[in-house]
Order: sequence, then structure tokens, then C-alpha cells
Amino acid sequence: METQFHQKHGFLGIDKSYISEFVYGGIDGAITTFAVVAGAAGANLDISVVIILGMANLIADGFSMSVGNFFSTQAERDNYDKHRAVENWEIDNLPDQEVEEIRQIYAAKGFEGELLEQVVATIVANRELWLDTMMREELGLMQDDKTPHKTAGVTFFSFIAIGVIPLLSYLLVSFFPALRSNLFLISCIATGLALAIIGQLKSIVTGKSRLRGTLETVGLGGLAAFIAYYVGFVLEKIVLN
Repeated sequence: METQFHQKHGFLGIDKSYISEFVYGGIDGAITTFAVVAGAAGANLDISVVIILGMANLIADGFSMSVGNFFSTQAERDNYDKHRAVENWEIDNLPDQEVEEIRQIYAAKGFEGELLEQVVATIVANRELWLDTMMREELGLMQDDKTPHKTAGVTFFSFIAIGVIPLLSYLLVSFFPALRSNLFLISCIATGLALAIIGQLKSIVTGKSRLRGTLETVGLGGLAAFIAYYVGFVLEKIVLN
């Protein structure tokens, strides 16, 4: 039982098929929240303001991203189901045409003669196999087992779990006053480590080298923070002075 669990589940017990949602939710959460923290630090805003802005951004953006993911996944499933229903109707009402399409598909792959006819006969003898073949070979569509609710849930969870990291030093300063003198530096280090870990996971999804995945993710986060920090710095000089 434990072996089966680990084969199916990965980081934090998340189904491995949802790693991409966890990765991109986490990257977006960390970068957007860190950008808010960096902008607030550049503007020299009070700790309470940083926390309010950061948490508001974290919850609102995390919810928005998960809702978008939900509707995107749902639209893909609806599109697949719509085309599958059409193919199902055509098999019932235009069987000869559909059989010929299967024949043409496999003839284009190099099958011919008796072997081609055996392949066609085998496929059309099984309705589900026939439907799956038409969806995949004719339309280029494959059914995704991911559900809209799970993709949205994993996205929201990762956005919050990773996105809160840039705010941790500000949230904990009341309990650890010694942090006050280095709040932004600690936030930078914590966020960098979080992005490095997420970069490693991203490499699993994209198949790129781990070093490249880490450098890309950390670099993007650093660039966003750099821009936000100096925008906040300049606006503070213009607006508050």
C-alpha cells in the first residue's frame, strides 16, 4: 500500500500528474508576492502595510489563478467530450466512411495489404478503441484524467504555500524582533531558496536540466523583484516627498 502511494504521489503527497500545476502555481505565487514585498521595501513602507498588501495579493491572485485554471481545464474536457460525441454519432450513422478513415490513417503510416486490413478490422471491432483512435489520430485529441477541481485546488494550494514565503519574515517579526533589521534581506534569501526548489521541480515537468530550471526560475524572480523594488523606490520619492 505504501509503495503504491509513493508511486502515485510525489511532493507533499500530491498526485504526480498534478506536479505541473503545483510548480507553476508556486512560481507565480512566489514571484508575485515577492514583487509586492520588494516594491513595498523600495518605497520604505511600514511592516503592517507590507503584510496587508502581500496577503491581499496572495489570496486574491491565488484565487484568480485557480479559477482560471479550473475553467481552462473544464473547457478542454468539454471540447474533448463534444468531439467524441460527434465521432460516436458518425460511427453509428456513417460507419463505412469511418472505417475508410481508419484505413487511410494506417495506410499513411505504412501499413498495406492484408496487414492493413487486419489492423482496421481489429480497431473497428472494439468501439472504444475505435473512438479513441479517431480522437487521437484524426483530431489529435487525448483525454486528460485531470479534473478541474483538482487542478484548481493544487494551483491554489501551491500559490498560497509557496507565495507566503516572501512574507514570512514580516509575519514573524513580532515573535522574533531581531529580524526587524534584516527583514527584506531574509525575505530575499527565503524566496530565492523557495524558487530554487520549485526550479528543480519545474525541470521534472519540462525535462530541462535542473541547473537551467533553477537559474531560470530564480533569475525571473530576481528580475521581478528588482523592477518592483526600484518602481517602489522611485514612486516613494515622487509621491511622498
